[in-house]
Amino acid sequence: MIRTLRAFDPHSIQLVIFDLDGTLIDSRLDLVHSVNAAIRHIGKPELPEHLIASYVGDGAPALIQRALGGDTVDEALIRKGLAFFLTYYRDHKLDHTTLYEGIKTALSQVRNSGNGVPRKMAVLTNKPVNPSRAIVEALGLKPFFSQVYGGNSFETKKPDPEGARKLLYESGVRPEQAAIVGDSHTDIETGHNAGLWTVGVTYGFAPQTLMDAHPDVLVDTPAELGAVFAGTVGK
Repeated sequence: MIRTLRAFDPHSIQLVIFDLDGTLIDSRLDLVHSVNAAIRHIGKPELPEHLIASYVGDGAPALIQRALGGDTVDEALIRKGLAFFLTYYRDHKLDHTTLYEGIKTALSQVRNSGNGVPRKMAVLTNKPVNPSRAIVEALGLKPFFSQVYGGNSFETKKPDPEGARKLLYESGVRPEQAAIVGDSHTDIETGHNAGLWTVGVTYGFAPQTLMDAHPDVLVDTPAELGAVFAGTVGK
């Protein structure tokens, strides 16, 4: 079900920025396995899938820090776990990762339903950029996006607006002509910080965080996502 909390004109949107994990791809199992491999490597017990999934969204360093126990964890231990995680994930990032059903159709609809001109689209994720670009290419999404930026592409990560502002500048688009789509409060806060319209997807990793972040629109499926930008909601 589509819930519009603050209406925007979809035909005014010229740039759509997408999160990756939990928005375009279901990477839950590969992330869980990689985190558990890393914490096993340093002698810690494995964590359940749902808990690790709840830690995703703020980048690999934060993911490992949370998996190891949070703010009180020794920095050297975090670095050791992070190094192992990145190496392991590089080799196993596509073991189980798939596109969410209907994502390619939704992306085509988003791209092709502007004012007679294909919309510009990009990925802005807190996942490291190299595996992000490799996954986008391997799963056939590269033709949709003008750019894929990761958590190490800039000095800051989402929800800091640096990456979103860079995409606005590269696209020649004003903030009110752009929207960001994501599955967690991190993405919605990024949009607010950059002055973008915001769309939350509840089928991802952290739907419980979306309502408190107050996205402009909430959708439950990729098909609804396509409908929002095509302007066919309620038609």
